[in-house]
This record gives sequence, structure tokens and C-alpha cells, in this order.
Amino acid sequence: MSSSLKNLSDFNHTLIPNGKGMKVGLVVAEWNIEITGALRDGAIKTLVENGVIESDITIKYVPGSFELTLGAQFLCENSSTDAVIALGCVIQGETRHFDFICDAVAHGITNVSLKYNKPVVFGVLTPNTLQQAQDRAGGKHGNKGDEAAVTAIKMLALKNS
Repeated sequence: MSSSLKNLSDFNHTLIPNGKGMKVGLVVAEWNIEITGALRDGAIKTLVENGVIESDITIKYVPGSFELTLGAQFLCENSSTDAVIALGCVIQGETRHFDFICDAVAHGITNVSLKYNKPVVFGVLTPNTLQQAQDRAGGKHGNKGDEAAVTAIKMLALKNS
């Protein structure tokens, strides 16, 4: 979680394992693409900076955050994908739609991870406002895509240890 005390892009890089040989899938929601595109770019940059070869990164798009779960499952079914990063953004609105979508995506991503025994990283922003989303997609609080990429690398290293 980002706050004035924690930046999503601030890591002790000596504690990040080398990602060489890891095959990572990104499933990106097209809804709020200005935000999710920035999350995608941050994730790719961080993966590559930490040893993942760009040709070992697969990117797939789904219409919205609700579809991230099935998109992640499709990537997990591909035996060459070691981990999946699900990137989305659901901004609080005036109805309970936000609650239903966020709850379904969080549970769905957890279930896919457990079903396939692969890291499936929850890189979904759930801000109250567009400004909060921008602040966490490369703005003053860093980039959730960076954090999700580091999480994928660390979880794969743990699985392989």
C-alpha cells in the first residue's frame, strides 16, 4: 500500500532475486487504460531491470478488471508461463459496483494462483479518485506495476528455492 511513508517503487534492490529465465505473463485491463498502461510499462521496466528477458514477457489484454481472473487463468494454463501479473484499476464510484468488482477480482486471482500453483500477483489499484490512481501509476506514490513485478520475481524465487 502506498502512502506518504511508503513509495510503491522504492525497493532494496539487493534483496530482489535475479529474474533471468523467468517467464512472466501480464494480463492488463483496458478499462482505465491510461492508468493500466502506466502500470504495464512500470512492470515491464522493473522485470527487465531485474533480469527477466523481454521476450520472456507475454502481455494480454482484457476488457476490464473483472476479466483479469479469467485472463490470468488462460496465461496460467500456458505451461511456459511461470507467473502472472494482473493489472487493473477500479475507481470508487457512486454505486456498490466497485465493491463487487474488487471483491470478485481479489478472490478470483487468489483462486487461480492456488489452482495452478503459480504466483498470480494482484496489481489492481482500488483508489477513491482518478488522482489517487495517477499517484500510484507512476506519480508521487510510485508505480504499483513496479511493486507487482518485484512481487512476481520474489514469489517465483521462493517457489524455486
